[in-house]
Amino acid sequence: MASQYVAIDLHRRRSVIVRQTPDGEVVDTVRIDNDPVALAHEIAKAGDDPEVVLEATYGWYWAADVLEACGASVHLAHPLGVKAFAYRRVKNDVRDATDLADLLRMGRLPEAWIAPPYLRQLRELVRYRAKLVALRSGLKAQVHAVLAKEGVGVPMTDLFGRDGMNLLREVRLGTCYRMRIDSLLDLIDAFDGEVAWLTSAIAARLRHHPGYTAIQQIPGVGPTFAALFVVEIGDITRFARPARLCSWAGLTPRHHESDTTVIRGHVTKQGSRLVRWAAVEAVQRLPYDRKLRADRDRIAGRRGRAIGKVAAARKLLTLVFYGLRDGHIRCLDAAAAAATA
Repeated sequence: MASQYVAIDLHRRRSVIVRQTPDGEVVDTVRIDNDPVALAHEIAKAGDDPEVVLEATYGWYWAADVLEACGASVHLAHPLGVKAFAYRRVKNDVRDATDLADLLRMGRLPEAWIAPPYLRQLRELVRYRAKLVALRSGLKAQVHAVLAKEGVGVPMTDLFGRDGMNLLREVRLGTCYRMRIDSLLDLIDAFDGEVAWLTSAIAARLRHHPGYTAIQQIPGVGPTFAALFVVEIGDITRFARPARLCSWAGLTPRHHESDTTVIRGHVTKQGSRLVRWAAVEAVQRLPYDRKLRADRDRIAGRRGRAIGKVAAARKLLTLVFYGLRDGHIRCLDAAAAAATA
């Protein structure tokens, strides 16, 4: 039996599976509960080496692993590429799955990269750390809000440094405000411990990664940003050149062209939010003697601060590309050799 094309409209509890022949004839449509055994049983009906597509939706990891274990060739549909489904007059799970199968069969499927299981586990740690840091920032913002309600000024730059903590312990507050401050400080301490533990665990798992070490030579990139770049970008060889990486990160301008009209707008922001954020954040605190800072300031002086930061972020991602691809960055190696000569 010829290999079939299988599309899965995956949901949290149940999923719809549509099987097609290479000619587009629908062989079977079935709805199953989300269970690895049930999924493997249905995929076995598609014959040897079926082509299977599922959308990159909530909780797709387990399904991709089951499909690969069954010998299927798994394709991950990019959510942005199949948004047109939402504009049909009739939209249901069977139609969605059928359209996915048609796109795969015709070679027109917009695909997302499927990271291997070990990299997905590392991503979980890095993304979880980022989430905890964001939650901790929210707690710190609440501390500032409580002090503002009591009219307490904050003369220091870092309220959570040594002088700031002395202020928080000694300041006179109303009973309820004091209770809230004490509770927030306890929570911040707990988050500090978890973030520090995750930082150590991530660094230990990446210490032998040549790219992780190489990109820490880049000004503004330390262990945290380096780990984020490594796990979010993944296999750097899927990008032919640095411009492709910048485009994937959403740091290139929109381009709309029709006949003689060409419109280039703001950056697309369609890509990895964490990579884009890390690249922009890294170029905002650069040493004065670094070329990257000089380029950022030169472009900012001519075209504005925001454009200068984005342009510098693209230059930084270019260095990240070569660091991950080659295990070293030649221009930085040459600069370091010249400085020690």
